[in-house]
Amino acid sequence: MSSHVNAENSAIEARLAELGLSLPEVAAPVAAYVPAMVSGTHVYTAGQLPFIEGKLPVTGKVSAEGVEGTVSPERAKELAATSIVNALAAVKSVIGNLDRVTRIVKVVGFVASTPDFTGQPAVINGASELLGEIFGEKGQHARSAVGVAVLPLDAPVEVELIAEFA
Repeated sequence: MSSHVNAENSAIEARLAELGLSLPEVAAPVAAYVPAMVSGTHVYTAGQLPFIEGKLPVTGKVSAEGVEGTVSPERAKELAATSIVNALAAVKSVIGNLDRVTRIVKVVGFVASTPDFTGQPAVINGASELLGEIFGEKGQHARSAVGVAVLPLDAPVEVELIAEFA
């Protein structure tokens, strides 16, 4: 018998459900790569966009509140949380069950932003805070939050993570 717990009995997926979330299907790569890769006891995800049912809910650059034609920092923070849920789906796709995650090691977040926007860390807090809510102490991680000119498909945010598992 396998030592893996069925997804239906997964404590992490039950926690996601308590938060009103569920894991989506893993997004199909938009280029020549795989969504997640195992190396030793770590899973490395590719950058995950904030797809909802296969589509980006919004596109464009993040800028200060009220700047016409841009994505607000608060909306971008929500999109960072969506991206991290997509990253967790990618992790599950290669290790079978999120209960096997022993630690979130690192998160890297990219924010497509206007040149004057400096709130990238607050945007990527959407991913970091959600990991804390899901995994508790195991969700504490090192992190980078980087402003970039543009992301694939004109997404406002992209997030990747490294997780340790047993």
